[in-house]
Amino acid sequence: MSEEQRTTEEIVGKVRPQPFPERGHIGAEEKVAVDAFLDRVIESGVLPFYDGDEELAYCAEFAAWLGGGYADAVSSGSAAMYVALKSLDLEPFGEVIIGAFTDPGGMMPIPLQNLIPVIADSRPNSYCTGPEQIAALISPLTRGIVVPHIAGEPADMDGIMALARRYDLPVIEDCAQAHGARLNGQLLGTFGDLAAFSTMGGKHHSTGPQGGVVYTRSEARYQAVRRASDRGKPFFLPPGSSNVTASLNFNLNDLAATIGRVQLAKLPASVERRRAIVGQLREGLAELDMVSLDQPRPGYESSYWFLPVQFHPAAAICDKATFCAALNREGLSVMVDYRAGMPHRQEWFVKRRVFGDSGYPWASPDYKGAPDRDFACPNAQAMIESHFNLMLHENWGSQEIDDALAIFHKAARAYTARH
Repeated sequence: MSEEQRTTEEIVGKVRPQPFPERGHIGAEEKVAVDAFLDRVIESGVLPFYDGDEELAYCAEFAAWLGGGYADAVSSGSAAMYVALKSLDLEPFGEVIIGAFTDPGGMMPIPLQNLIPVIADSRPNSYCTGPEQIAALISPLTRGIVVPHIAGEPADMDGIMALARRYDLPVIEDCAQAHGARLNGQLLGTFGDLAAFSTMGGKHHSTGPQGGVVYTRSEARYQAVRRASDRGKPFFLPPGSSNVTASLNFNLNDLAATIGRVQLAKLPASVERRRAIVGQLREGLAELDMVSLDQPRPGYESSYWFLPVQFHPAAAICDKATFCAALNREGLSVMVDYRAGMPHRQEWFVKRRVFGDSGYPWASPDYKGAPDRDFACPNAQAMIESHFNLMLHENWGSQEIDDALAIFHKAARAYTARH
């Protein structure tokens, strides 16, 4: 049977005639809260813009969820990373080490502040970097470390923090994809000096279409964050002080925070449901030779923003892209690879498109490193080639889980080397 015939056979008689349901994580509770907020606004005649009661309450509740400390709500996850980095007040033309896999908005704030991103490979069979990969890049030019927790999987923060403390380097955790994930029982975001969260509509919990949070356990760092997030205003400084640093207005707002407060209350149950779904998928896929789910390391509790799946070509008569196409035709949402999560291979990075055609900050004579160094990242490249990503959400019921497993099994039967 030709591949074309096999593909045609797969289209006929789908496992699930109807589409998988949309996530539907915004509901009546958010509407009630927003209606009540707007009623108060109409009654008072005053529309709050930022630093209002709802935003302050959301920040307090967010910090309490992480076990105490301080949170500042901002306009996006990219803004959260920019503000966290800005608050460190690092001298320009130093280097900041960052994991190879992240969102462009998690890396772009580095060169935008005239710092040089240095790309750490992921650890083997993972989207996350590790202490060994970071240690290989530390030099006298290193000013800080950014650790993205990708797909909800924890990076080895114990090892990374021990390394950072040895060299006296600040660490920012990028938790945009890892709300509620834990390492040895401790929530991600509470290991580093600062953490940046995205709360856009697609994340585990949201403040509406866009939003973000900067978190820290240090009062002094929080004060610097507040100044960095609002045009350098002299928060916590003596009366009569003026704006003390150049920055932008990254504030969130009360309407978004109203949604965020409701969403935050839903977050623990949402994360637990994702874990339960993945547990059932793991059990149901265990007998297949063509695909597998990586076994979690002891103490590593992912929050599964998406689910990485390894494809084993030796067991198949097709390549990974063909297999993924079959899953997508059946209605499962899968990404054939996570190439989009490697910003250092995108045009803006390769062509140094940050400040016009200048090539800055790499081209600055004040940068004493190697501006044209290459970051091959073989472990990250191996992940691109070996894994694809299944998109799922906490509102999958038993029927969705059963159908997803049936689709995997159907595609495996069609493309198995023993077929």
